[in-house]
Amino acid sequence: QVQLVESGGALVEPGGSLRLSCTASGFTFSVNHMMWYRQAPGKERELVASITATGSSTNYADSVKGRFTISRDNAKDTVYLQMNSLKPEDTAVYYCKPPWWARWGQGTQVTVAS
Repeated sequence: QVQLVESGGALVEPGGSLRLSCTASGFTFSVNHMMWYRQAPGKERELVASITATGSSTNYADSVKGRFTISRDNAKDTVYLQMNSLKPEDTAVYYCKPPWWARWGQGTQVTVAS
């Protein structure tokens, strides 16, 4: 049974930073690409960042490039999203998953506001 547990979301002021974590179980984490998505109120879910199984390659949405960093620790079955210079438009529920998994975890809420 695949389980994905996202954490680390919070209320933060514009310009602030957060690090999200996603711990996976139920599959061989170390051989799978991982992805972070987000869904803002009233908007479709969008891909934010992805990372290859070894962490050797990453990709980012244009809207977060240069501000967010995806990384992983295969020994801990965990993928991270370091978010810097946060903007109000980053407010969303953030989710992680491998590309082949059709379901979503509970996500973690990030709110950027003064």
